[in-house]
Amino acid sequence: MQANMKLDVMVVGAHPDDIEIGCGGTVAALVDLGLQVGLVDLTDGEPTPLCPLPEVRLAEARAAAKVLGVAHRVTLNLPNRRLFDSFESRVMLATEFRRHRPRVVIGLAGGTPTASPDHWQTRQICDAAVFYSRLTKWDEHFSGSPPHKIERQYYYRLSFEAFGHLDSEGDGHSIIQDITSTLDRKLASIRCYQTQFPPEKEYLFRRVESLAFTTGQSAGFVAGERLMSANAIGTKNLLAEL
Repeated sequence: MQANMKLDVMVVGAHPDDIEIGCGGTVAALVDLGLQVGLVDLTDGEPTPLCPLPEVRLAEARAAAKVLGVAHRVTLNLPNRRLFDSFESRVMLATEFRRHRPRVVIGLAGGTPTASPDHWQTRQICDAAVFYSRLTKWDEHFSGSPPHKIERQYYYRLSFEAFGHLDSEGDGHSIIQDITSTLDRKLASIRCYQTQFPPEKEYLFRRVESLAFTTGQSAGFVAGERLMSANAIGTKNLLAEL
């Protein structure tokens, strides 16, 4: 994978498996459209109870990326469980945006009160990095990478959350991505994380699948994922959206 490969879309998660759980179907759908998609995990997600070494989790992440068909995946090696929005973390992520120059960034929507606080920190880091990416006269902080303005920023939530919670923090305008043809790949990518989803957690796959069906049905699809946009989505031709 090229260090400075030009990407169309970059998706950001706190830990390996966040992206797969939250918007793996969308990632696969974008790949199927011929787009170059990259994934950024801010931490390696370790330690966790059943994973013997960080290298094992990273191998699972590589396998999941292969299932989804993405062009690039990188782990920034910020500290799991101690992830905080800081100047250094903002710069690290913004440097990735400047290097790969995506048109679109998709990041975590916000906090998960019963799960890792790293998710909320990732939201703040990503928002700041999108802003830092376009700043001029500051190239020395980004390994000499030139400024890059990201055209659109979207958010995803983790699929384990209740459907009614998706819009509870005012994250903006909802978009339902059709993942009817990619739901199986989403589930397969999550299954790559055997250390995180042992047999006794099989019920979680049913939960993810059920949410995908419910979300899709709300927009007339068999299965879907909900994204949010901070900005309103406009059109000059309503019929073009049908």
